[in-house]
Amino acid sequence: MRHFSVPRTWRHLKRYHQVISVFIKYGFYDLVDAARKDLITRFGEKIIPRHRRSQLSKLSRAERVRLALDELGPTFIKLGQVISLRPDIIPAEIAAELTKLQDAVTPLSFEVITEVIRTELGCDPEKVFLEIQPEPLAAASIAQVHKGRLVTGETVAIKVQRPEAEALIETDVEILHDLAVILQHYFQENFALDTVAFVNEFDRSIHRELDFILEGRNLKRFRHFFTGDDTIFIPTYYSEYSTAKLLIMDLVEGIKASEIARLEVAGIDLQEVARRGVQISLRQIFELGFFHADPHPGNIMVLPGNIIAPVDFGMVGQIDEVTIDHLGNVILGILHKDVTRTLRSLEDLIDMDLSMVTHNLRIDLTTLINNYADIPLKDLQLSALMEDFFNMVRKYHLQVPSHLALMLKALVTVDGLARILWPDFDVMAALKPYIQQITLRRYDPRRLWRDGSLVFEDFAGLISDLPRRLQTIIRKAAEGNFAIQFQHRNLEHLIGEFHQAANQLSMALILAALIVGSSLIILVATGPKLFGYPLIGVIGYAIAALIGLKLLWNHFKK
Repeated sequence: MRHFSVPRTWRHLKRYHQVISVFIKYGFYDLVDAARKDLITRFGEKIIPRHRRSQLSKLSRAERVRLALDELGPTFIKLGQVISLRPDIIPAEIAAELTKLQDAVTPLSFEVITEVIRTELGCDPEKVFLEIQPEPLAAASIAQVHKGRLVTGETVAIKVQRPEAEALIETDVEILHDLAVILQHYFQENFALDTVAFVNEFDRSIHRELDFILEGRNLKRFRHFFTGDDTIFIPTYYSEYSTAKLLIMDLVEGIKASEIARLEVAGIDLQEVARRGVQISLRQIFELGFFHADPHPGNIMVLPGNIIAPVDFGMVGQIDEVTIDHLGNVILGILHKDVTRTLRSLEDLIDMDLSMVTHNLRIDLTTLINNYADIPLKDLQLSALMEDFFNMVRKYHLQVPSHLALMLKALVTVDGLARILWPDFDVMAALKPYIQQITLRRYDPRRLWRDGSLVFEDFAGLISDLPRRLQTIIRKAAEGNFAIQFQHRNLEHLIGEFHQAANQLSMALILAALIVGSSLIILVATGPKLFGYPLIGVIGYAIAALIGLKLLWNHFKK
């Protein structure tokens, strides 16, 4: 993880000002006002433009969020797209609105693209490609895609990274990190996650997308897993021609899964496509543990013969066996109406102590289970169930791990796509065998033996290490060096208030002492005079007046 520092944002003061101006333009005055003091202290008053009420403030908050991110450009658009995949941290209406963000920009000239290809290949493009079409197939903020043909005859997609992409992302991520620190400080109680940690994660994610070699490895891994499966097509990755900024793979020329009319005209069996699409996604999650994290209709192509062809492997998710087991237990608890089991499994799944909210959470879980108890599985919409679940997650500020949230969102997306293609499709029936597999796996003798061996090794290590640890503790206690360290969290604001109150009290005591002392000197009337009064007493009153004014200023300022 890269390290940030606030002074680095001075290099991008103009961009910072632009970001704040857009926030004000779209009516997010609460965010700007809360951080005003912090921003003015570091950058001066010019960083905050004047509030100008506009008609845009009449739009819904979700629409204003989308429009603001869209105006701020590629990095913020990508941020919005990532957040739209996390319904555990934002309301459903905002997540739905952010899915409308389109990462489309003005294409670069073919000369610029050719120069990038030449630099990455280390030779003239003509030595590798018979032809490259000048008109791009797609143009986004990070890359541009062109159709081409290799000297060996294969038709390929040439994904070329835009030369300015990395520098632009570096600038905006630094600003995002600084904004996250401000949000964490002023709005900590409003968020169910650590905003700084989230931006760090986004930083890692977007830099992984900048490395096309990683996307190529994802392609190879998916292709290997689905070898022999004629229901899916994974493009070939040409590693010998690819680099971190140039990706060469087979061109997928099909119909988007969302284009129902075109699919029907082409003679595609929509029900078969829905069934295959769900089955492929479930296999990725529950068998491979490595899945396409953004399977929206635009990223799923359909080829003749009802063949599924996913594209854009830059965003993938991984999930381990333990997490899958915990998720299976949560689902089983819901299906069997076992609230206690569901609560315990949920604690294991998100790795949080829920004892502080157990009573209220139990009530809400019971309500959730009862709402879906009488619905036949074939009529149960996974998207509706997940929406209610994520509402509960946000209500209790449960911190769902990002890989788990991506997986659940992928399931919801696939469920929604399947129902577009086949409204009566029973997703739960497709999911049931995997839930049964998870249940049976817990009692697999090989797994029981493996888990038992790990427990035995841990216990043996504890027994062998315990005498030495006890000896160290006893020796330190005997020498008077035994100490217990306490660590506080999120008390910085309270400590600051205590310091400020102590300073105010000290100044008040000094003020009282000055007034009393000066009054005594005035009464005694000794020493040099000023306007007929003792000079020292007058100076004491003057200092007391200044301190009093300072106290009043601090009070009204606060």
